[in-house]
Amino acid sequence: MTDIQSLLQRLGLGAELPSASTGLKNQTCHTPLHQDYSPVDGKLITEFRYADKAAYEQSLASAQEACLEWRTWPAPKRGEVVRQIGDALRQYKQDLGTLVSYEMGKSLQEGLGEVQEMIDICDFAVGLSRQLYGLTMHSERPNHRMYEQWHPLGVVGIISAFNFPVAVWSWNAMIAAVCGNACLWKPSEKTPATAMAIQHILADVIKRNHLPEGLFCVVQGGREVGEWMSNDERLPLISATGSTRMGKEVGKAVGARLGKTILELGGNNAIIVSPQANLDMLLIGTVFGAVGTAGQRCTSTRRLIIHESIYEEVKAKLVHAYSQLRIGNPLDEANHVGPLIDTDAVNNYRNALQKLQEEGGTILCGNRVLEGPEYASQCYVEPSICEAENHFEIVQSETFAPILYLLKYNTLEEAIALQNGVKQGLSSAIFTQNLQEAEQFLSASGSDCGIANVNIGTSGAEIGGAFGGEKETGGGRESGSDAWKAYMRRQTNTLNYGNSLPLAQGISFDF
Repeated sequence: MTDIQSLLQRLGLGAELPSASTGLKNQTCHTPLHQDYSPVDGKLITEFRYADKAAYEQSLASAQEACLEWRTWPAPKRGEVVRQIGDALRQYKQDLGTLVSYEMGKSLQEGLGEVQEMIDICDFAVGLSRQLYGLTMHSERPNHRMYEQWHPLGVVGIISAFNFPVAVWSWNAMIAAVCGNACLWKPSEKTPATAMAIQHILADVIKRNHLPEGLFCVVQGGREVGEWMSNDERLPLISATGSTRMGKEVGKAVGARLGKTILELGGNNAIIVSPQANLDMLLIGTVFGAVGTAGQRCTSTRRLIIHESIYEEVKAKLVHAYSQLRIGNPLDEANHVGPLIDTDAVNNYRNALQKLQEEGGTILCGNRVLEGPEYASQCYVEPSICEAENHFEIVQSETFAPILYLLKYNTLEEAIALQNGVKQGLSSAIFTQNLQEAEQFLSASGSDCGIANVNIGTSGAEIGGAFGGEKETGGGRESGSDAWKAYMRRQTNTLNYGNSLPLAQGISFDF
């Protein structure tokens, strides 16, 4: 087994996290110590302190100061710093991925994959640093040139969730950085150690490039820190990942001061299974989508909408596949499913299954919290497959646990209506070998989600595409494509290189 204390030391961390509230040097907080326990074995990882208001103010001031210098750097030079960050992450990939797995509970393969995703977004951002394009337009006035350009916003606030403790931060921070912004990050209070490990890795790159310390700041804390950020006019953009409930509060606060938001909120993702689906492919996509990260991804597969002609066959294959899942310590690569994040999540799992039965649903497998020395944290549960109806209240809501609901359909139009018939709109998929069905699913009359896939599952996304969803998922977009524009302000410029001042629309104003 991994020696966690040695791992922490290699990542620059100790029994108590250094500068545990903000990561800034020579800063102390006198708030109470909080304990960070692993859901893997229930053992204490480290202790840390929440930031107080004075520490928050110091961090934000440091970020503002850093931004004044950073925005003057040419974008390709900023990209060079991000390239070095990517190289540093490569150096620490094994240790950081292991810490992600141990602190959050996802499998080691997924922990390493999360760090690789950070490396990939660094590579993407390096290329982007030479492609922050504007436009040139023809003016109706002689001897005039019109164009638009993009400028940094300032300090970008990032609020991330426990399920991707580092990757989603990097989607925002690396793109924001090449755009010329500084970043103030509130990580999840459930995964503080990974955040501080990132700060330690970044600190060396910042020092090597003679950059201000506050370019990438972290502020540890709970809901109070998120409220400080959401109400702070010095943060023109808040990018928040989490529950729909949280997102509504953030959106309300930021909107009241006419700030900008990127909201990545809940998902209630479905796969439609056509009679013409490749069932071997379907099984892989469904099982990984439903039980990967113990069902704690915003893109996790929650609903499987199966054509009635193959419903029994698909159900039997899935129940058999679930019987072969290995549940246990996620650092053991032989296991498929690790723990939920904490015992609160376990209670949500229990309550959801109880609610399902009260509404008339049937549990086909699962519905057990595992006990024994190897499950000492009391956070391990059996993934569940249930028969349900789309209108059930519990099916309409998102439960962050490995629970999969099976639904029937008769026509593709009915299936699409079921898929769209929830408040969330993040990820969706159809498995079919029929081109017409695939195109109908991807059309304007098809899936209403921000992500729509054919013959791959709902879970997992490449950084080259913009990530996000519609409806109660929040409408934000992060990562690839032109998502960079959210981190900049657009400016239209008109330049008169003539010797007279003609007015637009032929207006005359002589005097």
